[in-house]
Amino acid sequence: MEQKSKSRSMAIALAFAGTLLPGLHKFYLRQPGWGVVYLLSGFTHVGLISRAASFFEAIWYLNQGRDTFDQNYNNGILPQSSAPVDAEQVSKVAEALREIDRLRQEGLISEYEFEQKRRNLLDRIG
Repeated sequence: MEQKSKSRSMAIALAFAGTLLPGLHKFYLRQPGWGVVYLLSGFTHVGLISRAASFFEAIWYLNQGRDTFDQNYNNGILPQSSAPVDAEQVSKVAEALREIDRLRQEGLISEYEFEQKRRNLLDRIG
């Protein structure tokens, strides 16, 4: 199963939000064990530590370059939104979308089938 790349700005925002509800950024960055630790400790007398750690991690992510962040949290792969888009691929997907829309309008596929195929096609271009 393909995992979506993690956005540095989203990680920063969630880490800053961690000053109120710590651990959100850890869940987002596929570190659920740490997320649980931060979240549970946030409701105890040591909650200030996990809130402060969330704040400092937000600053750390902010100071990291995008390449470093991607190396650490995306296995060195740039997020899909920053990858160049192949115009030919987009053209092929657009044509396929028009075709499945035509099939839906003619009643040859259901709305549900159309939506599944549409999402599958759009996933191909990121």
